[in-house]
Amino acid sequence: MIKDTEMSTDATKEEIVRFVRDLYGNPDFVPLHEPRFRGNERPYVLDCIDSTFVSSVGKYVDRFEENIARYTGAKRAVAVVNGTQALQVALLLAGVKPGEEVITQSLTFVATANAVSYCGASPVFVDVDSDSMGMSPVALERFLKEKAVRSADGAVINKATARRIAAVLPMHTFGHPCRIEAIASLCSEYGIALVEDAAESLGSTSNGRHTGTFGMLGVFSFNGNKIITTGGGGAIVTDDDALAARAKHLTTTAKVPHNWEFVHDEIGYNFRMPNINAAIGVAQLEKMDELLQGQRSLAEQYKNFFKGKSVRFKEEPANTRSNCWMNVLEFPDVESRNDFLNFSNARGMMTRALWRPMHRLTMYQHCQAEDLAVTDSLYNRCVNISSTVR
Repeated sequence: MIKDTEMSTDATKEEIVRFVRDLYGNPDFVPLHEPRFRGNERPYVLDCIDSTFVSSVGKYVDRFEENIARYTGAKRAVAVVNGTQALQVALLLAGVKPGEEVITQSLTFVATANAVSYCGASPVFVDVDSDSMGMSPVALERFLKEKAVRSADGAVINKATARRIAAVLPMHTFGHPCRIEAIASLCSEYGIALVEDAAESLGSTSNGRHTGTFGMLGVFSFNGNKIITTGGGGAIVTDDDALAARAKHLTTTAKVPHNWEFVHDEIGYNFRMPNINAAIGVAQLEKMDELLQGQRSLAEQYKNFFKGKSVRFKEEPANTRSNCWMNVLEFPDVESRNDFLNFSNARGMMTRALWRPMHRLTMYQHCQAEDLAVTDSLYNRCVNISSTVR
């Protein structure tokens, strides 16, 4: 005999899947997030091919950097091959060294923690806020007050490991801005570098200011599933001209400019964005307002549909304007979450659990992790649903 609660759950998941499929015209398959090419992508790419400058030098790289800086309000932008390497270089520029630590969140895509590891440093995980799903300034402050101490030279040292805390790395989860002003204030108070993982939040603002511009450096991603794409790519933004110049130098193999000779003055990285990718990005950014409006309109339809239902739609936090890049549903428990994941995917509607938190992954289980109750709760109950601009 089927219990009333089971019947209610079945009806709810059927209703959700029907609603989403109808939004997209009831196709055979509804993807999670796919790119839209509705502008000058084709002519710009063909122009790039005709110019023969398809690699790491060309006019589209320069244009894309200028346009990203202008759009976000940052002084400078440096285009790189992807968001992960952008994070790695940003952390290096912020002064993160091997054997040091970076405070970040466990509820994030693995690239955040990996970038810390690429620098030879170790991540320390603090909890997130339930509404933003991004780093909690309360959790950060608690850690700094209770678990850290200042050394004689002013460095902030983790009491448990005796290592310097070199940076704080919050992430704007699924495009929703975290409480970045409060985090920035704490970083300023303690003298710790702030690097923003804004990979998912191009177009998002907190109190009218673009994410990625609150810290020493910010990072965006332009992977194929982001709000705008370059196929693969990322960018570092900063208001510091010297940091921007150093970012460009490091990401171009630390090559010293010369008409014919190859001279490199340090170990650099081959991380520059190819011109052909930047050509796509320039065209995509021309449509940014339209894409952003489409994402927010879709989120509004979800918001209205889920009003009064036991399954909650995760709305943008107060005093923020999210790009609504990836929409999230919050279920009552892990059983109903898993039931919906199985049901929806079996019916041609792609849904996904959130990333498995970093402290649960084999390579990061040894890292220091504070109370992560909110992180674990969100992971156990939340699902990403279809977020493509129609």
